Parts: sequence; structure tokens; C-alpha cells
Amino acid sequence: MRPLRGTYRMFLAAVACALLFALLPLPTSLAVMKPMLLALVLAYFALEAPEVAGLGHAFLFGLAADVLYGGLLGEHALRMVILVYLTLRFRHRLRFFPIWQQAGAVFALLLNDRVLDLWIRLLSGSAWPPLLFWLSPPIGMAVWPWVFLLLDGLRLRRRQQQRERAN
Repeated sequence: MRPLRGTYRMFLAAVACALLFALLPLPTSLAVMKPMLLALVLAYFALEAPEVAGLGHAFLFGLAADVLYGGLLGEHALRMVILVYLTLRFRHRLRFFPIWQQAGAVFALLLNDRVLDLWIRLLSGSAWPPLLFWLSPPIGMAVWPWVFLLLDGLRLRRRQQQRERAN
């Protein structure tokens, strides 16, 4: 149970960093292009450590995102649950893809997230988003290899340190 505890702490720290990253102020024209780092972190942990990143965590952290960003309550929660569900559903295939193919799959997940976001906006009576709204999935796809390598390196280093302490 000890390795799971360390992975869980890392998961919570990564989610906290992702939520804080989204709060960084940017000009309005650039803010819509900002990649959804919370989605990338949840997708990584759903792929590599599904025991810590389940649908319940996706819902709770989605609600936290709703509260932090001041959006419609439940919007991010719904989007993150769907993203994690799809990631878990195809996990056994995606894990063995090369990183560039994983980036393509992440692009599809983020594009699905944008379509859900658009659907929720239109149902709630919001205005049509600007064209730059659609740049977030390609940016997320470009950022995915870096997020994956960073989190994977940290997770493997933590695991190695725990093995050394056990010996």
C-alpha cells in the first residue's frame, strides 16, 4: 500500500498545480487557447495509475475547477468525468502507443472536451465562442509529450526512491 500513497500524493500535487495554472491571468485573446492542464493531468494518471485517478476524483476536481474558475457548476465536472471515462475505456490500447500517437489520442479527447464545452455554452445561452476557442486541443496535443515525460519521470523517480528505502 505504500507505493500507492506516494503516487496519490503526487497525483494531488499535480492536480493542484494544474488548477493553479488555469488561474494565471492572460489576455482574453490568449486565455481561450490555454490548454486544459487539468484534463492532461487526469488523462496521464488515468493511463498510468488508474487506481488513483478514477471517475470520482475526476468529478471532485471538476467541481473544484468550476468553483475556482467561476463557471457553471458541474460543467467541468461533467467534462472531466467523460474525459477520464474515455481514457480508462481505451487505456489498455493507449498505454502502448508511442508518445506521438498518444498525443493524437489526447487531441481527440481534448477536441471532444471542446465540443462538450460548446454544447454546454449553447445550452446555457452563452455567446458563440471566438474562433481561437478551437486552438486549445492542438496546443494540448503539443504539450502532452512534455506533461507525460515530466509526470512519468517524477513518478518513476519516486518509485525508485521507495525501492531504495525498502532495501
